Amino acid sequence: MSTRHLLLGLLALGPSHGYDLKRRHDERFPQARPLAYGQVYTTLQRLVRDGLAEVDGTGSDGGPERTAYRSTAEGTRELAHWAREIAPPAPFVTNEIFAKVVVSILSGGDPEAYLRAQRAAHMERMRELTALKTAKGADLATVLSADYALNHLDADLRWMATTAARLTTLTAEVDTA
Repeated sequence: MSTRHLLLGLLALGPSHGYDLKRRHDERFPQARPLAYGQVYTTLQRLVRDGLAEVDGTGSDGGPERTAYRSTAEGTRELAHWAREIAPPAPFVTNEIFAKVVVSILSGGDPEAYLRAQRAAHMERMRELTALKTAKGADLATVLSADYALNHLDADLRWMATTAARLTTLTAEVDTA
């Protein structure tokens, strides 16, 4: 996920300071990893450096002084270009669960027990997400982001079931390689 493009998207709503951008990011992308304030301000500095944003002014409103930023015309063009790009399917599969199954076999561990424990962790997270999306007053962004995560967890669970059924063969292959 591109933090710079997400911040440019939030700046498309109008000038904002870092605190508001961080808060709006966390509200609009509820299941995404929350942004750290330092990441927001570092990214804003880079956007200014690259001519994609500019300082709109400073103010304090009775509190600490805050710098407001706005997108430039180049920033608007960059955001539109990014938003139209098709996200390519991952060329490589980086699957920590699979790696741990293989390492468990290599090290004489119990890959079946690991898969059971991982399945339990996935099921717990699925219950949390289901409660989140069905909570009274859940907004559509929360529901959709929870659905996205639930579908990925479900795919992992199906993969774990397939792998558990093939552990004997996998173990033989890993041991002879």
